[in-house]
Amino acid sequence: VQLQASGGGLVQTGGSLRLSCETSGRANRDYDMGWFRQSPGKEREFVAQVTWRGRVASYADSVKGRFTISRGRAKNTVNLQMNNLRPEDTAVYYCAAKLFVPNEFTYWGQGTQVTVSS
Repeated sequence: VQLQASGGGLVQTGGSLRLSCETSGRANRDYDMGWFRQSPGKEREFVAQVTWRGRVASYADSVKGRFTISRGRAKNTVNLQMNNLRPEDTAVYYCAAKLFVPNEFTYWGQGTQVTVSS
């Protein structure tokens, strides 16, 4: 099983970006997916997560009202719509999936860089 993230880039403050992540390979059950991020010198932090059918989502306080997480129709994809971006959102963003182990993010994508200029 592999996760492939895409969609990062450079944007000005107040701009928008959309990240996508696709899981390839076979899973043994429905699984939640999420996004994390890590800035230089900081620990990786939770951004958002969403359930298999996309009905339940949760967010870090720092992104509530600006970011929206969703599942694609194929369910093996997860998207992160990021609006009103701020310089403090600059980080490498990682997608993750709770595969094979309930309630634990066990598989991770390679990361995609998001840079917000002031």
